[in-house]
Amino acid sequence: MATFYISHGSPTLSFDEEIPARHFLKAWEDQGFCRRPTSILVISGHWDTPVPSVNVISGPNQTIHDFYNFPKHMYKLKYPAPGAPELAKRVKELLKASGFERVDEDRKRGLDHGAWVPLMLMYPEADIPVCQLSVQSDRDGTYHYNLGKALAPLKEEGVLIMGSGSATHNLRNILPRDSPVPSWALDFDTWLKDALVEGRYEDVNHWDEKAPCAKLAHPWPDHFYPLHVAMGAAGENAKAKLVHHSWDMGTLSYASYQFTAAIN
Repeated sequence: MATFYISHGSPTLSFDEEIPARHFLKAWEDQGFCRRPTSILVISGHWDTPVPSVNVISGPNQTIHDFYNFPKHMYKLKYPAPGAPELAKRVKELLKASGFERVDEDRKRGLDHGAWVPLMLMYPEADIPVCQLSVQSDRDGTYHYNLGKALAPLKEEGVLIMGSGSATHNLRNILPRDSPVPSWALDFDTWLKDALVEGRYEDVNHWDEKAPCAKLAHPWPDHFYPLHVAMGAAGENAKAKLVHHSWDMGTLSYASYQFTAAIN
């Protein structure tokens, strides 16, 4: 099973037909990127905790509308995918075995929009169990890469590991639709694509030192670290492939990547 980093961009991806990434995600199963998973682990930039945390939900996941001042109809959207308590416990087991001393369980939290917005397009039936794992934005890229490495066995168990964030994420600098992409966003996005496709994962782990315009592209790293988890889970010699690329609001890159484990 390949791992993925999906740029979910704006919550309006849930309904706005003018966002090209929406059509990419709606065609997910037809494009055959991976076989149908037994369950899905989402690492979303919208769940940020001091230590790794998993949501352990036995029934349907609640849909969290964690956004403000959007059209009213968006707050009625639901994605009641089953919880994945066994997967949550397996994630905790793997992380603790790899040296992460504390992994918390959250028995109330459902799915934030970093999870349910892309999933409602990818798997609209909401019939695949879903579990979330949080990021720790006060840590670095290497930490999250190692978090992903610990989760690698899940790929052999039919689990889709999906990081969900945005390849660029500076909401203070968004522009009107169809605006030219500013050089800082383009430079960072191009650097990221080249580094991933060329397998320069150590550079990506140290993105804040290596990448041009890093702090402009990601003033806060919560939407970037899910990429490191997906990258780490694929393995050291994994091959990265750009599976979708588009822009919206001038500065939001919807670049999404597939990581395929190396064949020994």
